[in-house]
Amino acid sequence: MPVYTVHAPSPAGADLRATDKFVFVRDGFHFWAMVFGPFWLLWNRLWLALIGYLIFVAAFNAGLSSLGIGRSSIFFADLIVALLTGLEASSLRRWTLSRGKWRQLDVVVADDEDTAERRFFERWSQKQHGIVNDQWAVDRGGPPPTRHTPGQQFSNPPPIPAGGIIGLFPEPGGSR
Repeated sequence: MPVYTVHAPSPAGADLRATDKFVFVRDGFHFWAMVFGPFWLLWNRLWLALIGYLIFVAAFNAGLSSLGIGRSSIFFADLIVALLTGLEASSLRRWTLSRGKWRQLDVVVADDEDTAERRFFERWSQKQHGIVNDQWAVDRGGPPPTRHTPGQQFSNPPPIPAGGIIGLFPEPGGSR
């Protein structure tokens, strides 16, 4: 099962107003980061990682070609760099988030991101005590009224209409 890390936008931002900004980062191999490395870094707005990737690949290829290594060997070396990019893509996202003053709140194990969100928020909401200005919580009062409790509003069934039973069957237990 995939493992997700949950990140909040700031140290003080882990409250109800910031829950829509929480980021779930899946740990593991990212295929599209391996295949389209620079474009994946652009898509995920990992600017420093993109600059570092481009500088590293350019210097790496220049160094290999200056050593007289053939094009096919440089191609296979670039494949290894792409594979490492796919393996470390989630670490690059977490590193970028930590540089932006985000903090890691939790680690969640789930099949997909929706399940990870549900599991995280179930666990996280139980830990939140004394939530201030919660507009969504409603005090519903006591249990719903029942028909068998004397003195309650719905304790007696409604009266039968004067003309008998209304509907398709005018007599109780009659033929269809």
